[in-house]
Amino acid sequence: MASSVTKDISYEDLKALLGKSQNLLVVDVRTKEEVDKGQIQGSVHIPVDTVEAAFAMAPEEFKAKFGVTKPPQDAPELVFHCQLGRRGLNATNKAHQLGYVNARNYAGGYKEWSEKEGK
Repeated sequence: MASSVTKDISYEDLKALLGKSQNLLVVDVRTKEEVDKGQIQGSVHIPVDTVEAAFAMAPEEFKAKFGVTKPPQDAPELVFHCQLGRRGLNATNKAHQLGYVNARNYAGGYKEWSEKEGK
């Protein structure tokens, strides 16, 4: 059953997925200035105001622009994050509207990630 409740993912769960999942796509929706100061390894930078357009792109176009395969709508492991959680939530909601039913927001954001990772 699809619900309208945005799914969050915890630091622990995201960390575990990063360690084992081949299919995980972590999307960093912060500004370039923020990303330049540090990012979650393997994440793809798609600023929040371009998320809707990005996920509406044809797969070839998406891959050419971001260097990764565009996830299918039923991708089980699609995570958005920002610095504090709010923009990530917006991006996750947009993805849900586009049919990405399993999109999740890492609510702790990069702030929590960097604290826990000791960066």
